Amino acid sequence: MKRHLSPLAVVAFAILAAACQPGSGGLGTLAPSSPSAAPPAGSGGPDVRPGSGSPGSGASPSPSGGAPSTAPSTAASTPPPASQPPSGTTAPTGTTIVRAYFHLGGDVGSEGLVPVLREIPQTQAVARAAIEALLAGPAGRELMDGAGISTAIPDGTELLGVTIENGLATVDLSGEFASGGGSAGSMIRLAQVTYTLTQFPTVQGVNFRVDGRPVTVFGSEGIVLDGPVDRSDFTDQLPAIFADRPAWGASLENPGHLSGMANVFEAQFHVAILDSDGLPILDQPVMATCGTGCWGSFDVRLAYDVPEAQWGALRVYNRSAKDGSVELIRDYPVWLTPAG
Repeated sequence: MKRHLSPLAVVAFAILAAACQPGSGGLGTLAPSSPSAAPPAGSGGPDVRPGSGSPGSGASPSPSGGAPSTAPSTAASTPPPASQPPSGTTAPTGTTIVRAYFHLGGDVGSEGLVPVLREIPQTQAVARAAIEALLAGPAGRELMDGAGISTAIPDGTELLGVTIENGLATVDLSGEFASGGGSAGSMIRLAQVTYTLTQFPTVQGVNFRVDGRPVTVFGSEGIVLDGPVDRSDFTDQLPAIFADRPAWGASLENPGHLSGMANVFEAQFHVAILDSDGLPILDQPVMATCGTGCWGSFDVRLAYDVPEAQWGALRVYNRSAKDGSVELIRDYPVWLTPAG
């Protein structure tokens, strides 16, 4: 995709409220405040949703930090193929987990796309279900003050169709999708749809249609789409350290995995896990496959120690090459469990 725009500036960071209050510890007190291919879909471990106590739902976990009111859901350990059922096929029973990509605010270098989980009735048309979940927007605790999650997709946008052939998804959205928002908002909404569709291993690229017509120039800002787009076209819409797994509000298995992409000095950054009191219980360095001006992938094992299941926070951050100060911080909630 050729961009006739200046890159989207990376903006503000918000530390989450409730169980994810920033704390002191090994990091000290932290107040709120050349593209490469993304890791393969499903890398970094399964998507596990903590049931009705999830931050993405209306219910709250026990104030004492005990287990959510339902057991974690592991309906889909990796994204299923985004195939479409034959005409007249009855949808299977049960549920599956899909991802929708929204926008998490933050300081310069820490804002950008963030995955959240949605549990849906099991279906072979998971690509359609994922886009419909995306169009429904953030929900529950994702909308709480301090959560910082939003969507750039305009209200009223409808999914008119989605097909997948030879690794390319063609998504048809109603005219509202192309209305308003300026160049920054337009790029974010294109990125949201692209990342949501390319979570599936059968989708490598995305073609856009609006009201049935192929899009070559998108929105009033004239964003040129001269062919299919993929994740590498939207690295400007990512934070400098993009943790793709676990998702916002997901369960972090113990041991679990952290995976995603980063573009940081000498490819090195840090990951920390904070417990329900905001205290670091793990803090370790991570190396991406590339850095200092290029995007590299990472996938690291995280083993941590908690006495009981509780909400905590996943924190990724960098230390300044100039003075060692903490920068590029991104926090979001995860459900922590004792080692099995």
